[in-house]
Amino acid sequence: MRETTDNIKAFLEFIALQFIEHPDQAQLRVTEADEKHVRFRLIVAQTDVAMLIGRNGFTASAIRNVMKAAALKEDIHVSIQIHSHEEERQRMAAIEAGEIIEDGQEQ
Repeated sequence: MRETTDNIKAFLEFIALQFIEHPDQAQLRVTEADEKHVRFRLIVAQTDVAMLIGRNGFTASAIRNVMKAAALKEDIHVSIQIHSHEEERQRMAAIEAGEIIEDGQEQ
């Protein structure tokens, strides 16, 4: 699974850098939830979020579809979340306060 995860990560990094204006602020976090599920969290500048999501979500949907197709070949499920740095700080504060648990489920 590690090789597939690395390949998808490289693809996501390449694609994301083509769309955003502030690549120096981009962060990609990868979590292997279990042996068959990998979560990607792409954290970018607020102005870049809209560029990655695209009109009506079409850009993000296309990125997700390509990632899922590559992962499906290896029988792995992937998900991607796109957040701004501000949203990520709010999420981390909520986790620290015990308002949500790490996987995003409310308590």
